[in-house]
Amino acid sequence: MVLKNGTLITFLAMAAGVAGGVSGCPGSGSTPTTPTGCADVEVVFARGSGELPGLGITGGPFVSSLKANLPGKTVTSYAVNYAADIAQTSAGAGATDMTRHVTSVAAKCPNTDFVLGGYSQGASVTDIAIGIPTLLGRGETIPTNLAPRVAAVVVFGNPLALYGQHIPTASKLYGSKAREYCALGDPVCAGGVNGAAHLTYASSGMTTQGAVFAAGKVTGT
Repeated sequence: MVLKNGTLITFLAMAAGVAGGVSGCPGSGSTPTTPTGCADVEVVFARGSGELPGLGITGGPFVSSLKANLPGKTVTSYAVNYAADIAQTSAGAGATDMTRHVTSVAAKCPNTDFVLGGYSQGASVTDIAIGIPTLLGRGETIPTNLAPRVAAVVVFGNPLALYGQHIPTASKLYGSKAREYCALGDPVCAGGVNGAAHLTYASSGMTTQGAVFAAGKVTGT
């Protein structure tokens, strides 16, 4: 995928020098659940290219904000287990992991709702998992019968925009409960030339905005 000012791969390799130095959540990224083992809401989030395993620089603040916006509800999180490689070849495998995790938890916890999300290549993971074809890989998709259990889909810096597509219009199942955030000048989603913009989703308040949106979908407000 070639941008006007170079390749997406080259840009993400540069960005990873910053993102990779920020520690993510260890292991699966899961947080303690209720005594029954099932939460009211499970956030399943895929980090960006080059980030350390965990929720990443965008997913961490998003989950924290969502918890703050859902008082009285138990909210757990799962960091998608995938390579998040700079070569952009792992989104398909990430989608498969996201799909299998949602399917597994849904079977064990019939009252748990899900919030799906991703940042950068992690947004592509989410695209594939909800059934939107991309040029960044193929993977398993969430069974359509589980779509009602997904309360919201929130992504940041989604490369899908470079193909002229957006989740709200590209997905019949999830479009009405999806929100995309793209920083002005971000070359990964806006075709811009400001590489630093791709790293600003938490500091700009967009993760907070996304959490407010997702909380509203969870509560139906």
